[in-house]
Amino acid sequence: MALLALLAVHYLLWRLTGTLNLSSPLAAVISLAALLAELVLLATGFLQLGFSLWPPRKPGSAALPEQPPHELPAVDVLVPSYGEPAELIERCLRGCLAMDYPCHSVWLLDDSARPELHALCERLGVRYLAREERQHAKAGNLNHALRHCSGELIAVFDADVVPLTPFLRRTAPLFTDPAVGFVQTPQSYMNADPVMRNLRLERWLMPDEESFYRWIEPSRDAVGAVVCAGTSFVMRRSALEAVGGFETGTPSEDLATGIRLTAAGYTNRFLPQKLSAGLAPFTAAAMARQRCRWASGTLQTLRTGANPLTIPGLNPLQRLAYLEGILHWLNVLPQLLLALMPLSLGVLGVAPILVSGEGLLWHALPFYGAQLLLTRWLNGHARTPLLPELYRWIFLVPITAAVAGVLLGRPLRFRVTPKALARGRRLGPAKRLVLPLLFLLSVQLVAVLNLLTPALGPALAALSVASLTLNLVWAGLNSLLLLLALRSCVDRPGLSEQPWFSLPGPCQLARQDQAAAPVRAE
Repeated sequence: MALLALLAVHYLLWRLTGTLNLSSPLAAVISLAALLAELVLLATGFLQLGFSLWPPRKPGSAALPEQPPHELPAVDVLVPSYGEPAELIERCLRGCLAMDYPCHSVWLLDDSARPELHALCERLGVRYLAREERQHAKAGNLNHALRHCSGELIAVFDADVVPLTPFLRRTAPLFTDPAVGFVQTPQSYMNADPVMRNLRLERWLMPDEESFYRWIEPSRDAVGAVVCAGTSFVMRRSALEAVGGFETGTPSEDLATGIRLTAAGYTNRFLPQKLSAGLAPFTAAAMARQRCRWASGTLQTLRTGANPLTIPGLNPLQRLAYLEGILHWLNVLPQLLLALMPLSLGVLGVAPILVSGEGLLWHALPFYGAQLLLTRWLNGHARTPLLPELYRWIFLVPITAAVAGVLLGRPLRFRVTPKALARGRRLGPAKRLVLPLLFLLSVQLVAVLNLLTPALGPALAALSVASLTLNLVWAGLNSLLLLLALRSCVDRPGLSEQPWFSLPGPCQLARQDQAAAPVRAE
């Protein structure tokens, strides 16, 4: 951390004093805009690193207290549903029923009011609840269920999530501390996300969300600003009722409600144990919809009573932590600006940064090289240095549009992420993802070609070899990532709605006319 800070100061002094292009008004605007975008991203990055300096809180008890079953806190397990396949819901309900806890009731909160789900609940012994007025989406569904619950605790699982047997035995003990309002556990997935799957990297890379639960959420726990993630969590019902139930002013009711509980004085906890598994989106388009909903809903929290800037009860560090988690979605704006910077020279003939070989070697290379080397260590070995850049390119334009919608007062309406493939649908790249990527790739390639040909002769003649090389490498790397992003948008054929697990081991295959032969298979 100290090394990165020193290298950052060294780098920024160089950027401020030796790299700005002030040769004309247009050049000055472009060069200063690039510097401002870098400053914003570096500030948010170092803010997150700063939270990591806080010592982690001691983990809670991992075993139920020695009490008779009737004295343990009763738990109402809530499964909100809206249109998911019945087979998927049944899998979730069976997992909830199988949890090794003596006093829990399972509720299906069916916002689609399907008779087949009512019959399924009667067959399984699950309580069924539907409502006539379906206002406020998931938050409204959960608030409607609270009026029917009587348990001291409530656990919430999305309909695609299956809890492990010991889920409640690991989380309920933390509520022996009366100050605990909710306990969040990591989200994990049975299937690879579409980016990894389409690039055939699911055997070697972890999901993009893994860094959140390995790095960001533990640091939030350390500073007392745990983020409620919407599923696989347990809440104290009295605490939830004290803050007015789940927040209905934003689709990100989980984040806003968690902030309200923290502001009310509760000590919320993150339990870093994977105790459930759900489904990642099946297609790149579905994943884009999910990310856009997260961005729009999170930013809408600023327009509710859970705004961390104005809500009373938070200490300054908690306000800063929650605010960083909300405003980081605005980073797509400087990211998009920097992604387009190579076009300044390649199309307009204006260099956004003026550098020398010595400057690159002694100022830029040490700083960015240290970031590349330390990335995996900082995020708990969850992500490689370039993987976030790939995800960023794929979803950059849709998320930017979602963020712009919120800023203009036109946020996205709540839409459930599809947890199954539409029947009869042919897999293919989504136009809303591919067309922006094709446009960005084409202009990046135009910039590269212009830099390699005499088309910009007068503008290039005044540049150093280092400046020209930097812009070429910059545009070339962007083009490579855009090509990978385009490939990631093409969903692989043979996609199954059922998760498959690779388990290498010995087996025997036999036919009636042949003897059994041992083989090694997956």
